[in-house]
Amino acid sequence: MDVRDRTRALLDAHDPAGDRLTFLRARFDAGLAWVHFPPGLGGLGAPRSEQAVVDAELAAAAAPGNDPRRIGIGLGMAAPTILRYGTEEQQQRFLRPLWTGEEVWCQLFSEPGAGSDLAALGTRAVRDGDDWVVDGQKVWTSIAHTARWAILLARTDPDVPKHRGISYFVCDMTDPGVEVRPLRQLTGEAEFNEVFLTGVRIPDRHRLGAVGEGWQVAQTTLNNERMAIGGQAAPREGGMIGVVAETWRSRPELRTHELHQRLLRGWLDAEVVRLTGERLRQQLASGQPGPEGAAMKLAFARLAQELSGLDVELHAEEGLGYDDWTMTRPEVVDFTGREAGYRYLRAKGNSIEGGSSEILRNVIAERVLGLPAEPRTDKDLPWKELPR
Repeated sequence: MDVRDRTRALLDAHDPAGDRLTFLRARFDAGLAWVHFPPGLGGLGAPRSEQAVVDAELAAAAAPGNDPRRIGIGLGMAAPTILRYGTEEQQQRFLRPLWTGEEVWCQLFSEPGAGSDLAALGTRAVRDGDDWVVDGQKVWTSIAHTARWAILLARTDPDVPKHRGISYFVCDMTDPGVEVRPLRQLTGEAEFNEVFLTGVRIPDRHRLGAVGEGWQVAQTTLNNERMAIGGQAAPREGGMIGVVAETWRSRPELRTHELHQRLLRGWLDAEVVRLTGERLRQQLASGQPGPEGAAMKLAFARLAQELSGLDVELHAEEGLGYDDWTMTRPEVVDFTGREAGYRYLRAKGNSIEGGSSEILRNVIAERVLGLPAEPRTDKDLPWKELPR
């Protein structure tokens, strides 16, 4: 039975207009959640390209979706990491409710003193029997206020160089000792947070990968994160360029030759990025995202900022308005929503989140272009001897 027949069998057995969660669970169990995952884990072991067939059939039947914007961190970062490094028990426990949206995930990586230099993180995890006791502070944690689970990096050995003494855990955000505090951002929202961990006990069965090898595990997460942010499939004139083009068409009184030239450059850049993304996704169909995803995320950030700025100018004085300055706690990270003023402000974060543009340029230079690495005098020093 091919994926089209499986999809139609799912629709015959489960009314897409019925209970949403029941349908999503049935879709996962039928292997139609992400078809390239193994059987029993929401997939069929089929080529990744077959997912488009499933999605088209379900869209035509008006079947419910799993609201990927709300659970994007789980789908784009936690799931591929759990698939690659998780035990069978972890995969069975976490992947289904992650995909159906029953459990939201967040990412506890960055710290006040370890953002761009993530390997310098100082949150400690100390072994105590079958548990790890975690103490530290994380920051810039999107959607931590709605999350049930978090992927967490913590230092388990301060006596070795910084990249070698890190371990990777799954943290229950409802456990005692986890405190989430909002961080108000430029838009007035507080979609991200700082998180304080005080004596949080994490069972060893919630560790991903070997002790001390968390940096290697994290590379899977980070590569997938960059693809999740910058490498999403989009139609021609999708995303911000579509928003700006529509503004141009609807506001002829504001057109100038200079703005027209900027729009054309933006349209061409957006099309280059879209086609490059298509080629990259084809290359990834049978493998794991690599450092090339850094280029997609870098291009996404630059385009979003340039195009949102152009959109504000096309709206003239109306583009400066932004009515909602109250601190809200949204459940989704919104890159392009609402009015032009919001989009312009929100896009400023695109060059920071998911790896700053400066760091991504280093990744591209060293891992894609093969250029010499920058000197790193602290590479072989034990973490505890690093100046802080």
